Amino acid sequence: MIKSLKHRKIRWGIIGLGNIANKFAADLLTVDDAQLYAVASRTQEKADTFATKYNATKSYGSYKSLVNDTHIDAIYIATPHSHHKENTLLCLEKGIAVLCEKPFAMNSEEVGIMIVKAKENNILLMEALCTYFLPHYRYILNLLNKKEYGNIIKLEADFGFKPTFDINSRVFKKSLGGGSLLDIGIYPIFAALSTLEEPNSIQASATFFENGVDSSCSMVFNYKNDVKAILKSTFLQTTPTEAVFYCENGIIKINGKFSGPSTVTLIADDIEETIDFDYKTKGYDYEIIHFNKLLRQRKTESDVMSFNFSKKLMQTIDKIRQNIGLEY
Repeated sequence: MIKSLKHRKIRWGIIGLGNIANKFAADLLTVDDAQLYAVASRTQEKADTFATKYNATKSYGSYKSLVNDTHIDAIYIATPHSHHKENTLLCLEKGIAVLCEKPFAMNSEEVGIMIVKAKENNILLMEALCTYFLPHYRYILNLLNKKEYGNIIKLEADFGFKPTFDINSRVFKKSLGGGSLLDIGIYPIFAALSTLEEPNSIQASATFFENGVDSSCSMVFNYKNDVKAILKSTFLQTTPTEAVFYCENGIIKINGKFSGPSTVTLIADDIEETIDFDYKTKGYDYEIIHFNKLLRQRKTESDVMSFNFSKKLMQTIDKIRQNIGLEY
């Protein structure tokens, strides 16, 4: 059933109420044409607490109860990676648009199943990788596309922090898709694919915790004309978390934390300029605004975070996993 979204706010639901859901909910409250309508957790108590904190109208102690609420227009899925496919299909089967947190799923096969279901049901589905929508990232994409500093010669991008090891934590638990590659390695990989496309070949190596999840992953993407993307993710140390594009006539650097709200430094002809984008939020509002626009236009696929791009992203991750011997 197609709902009329004219003259009213888009009613959002959230499935999975962990750390990233809190950030998303806080930013959702800043979006004029949206409201947090309902939230769901595995326990009613957690759902009630979250709903009170962010002024949600409804709270549910199960995901199935939330998707059965016919007032919901869109659902943000913020559950662990291993549940993304199952939760997405649950929503799509009810005809509800889905914004699913990155990584889209655990592998390319799951991503394919999700996309097929969205197309069959003619429902909007998009991977939530908010970096793609941030003003500083759109700015550097424009510079690179226009070749303001010439062609890219080399990209260096990293993402690293050192969380306290807890085998029951989502980021370390293998059954939930834990490890640095899927959790944070996706951002440097995204930086390469969104600016240099798919590489001709990939070299990768990793270190592992005792439970089999990767503690760090180092990657080199090889392109024609000896262009390289040198990428790294790690849970063993805090790194600058920058993306640096070395071009023929200058350097474009996204300062840490490059995947979220950040600044850009331009270096050319011995002149260095840093641009501040004056962010007021954690950055999730930009993808929400984009998604809302798609929903109001009755689109079923994003022209930015397209199905094709999400498939390429997961296919690349699958190749890296195969390269380093990481199996889930």
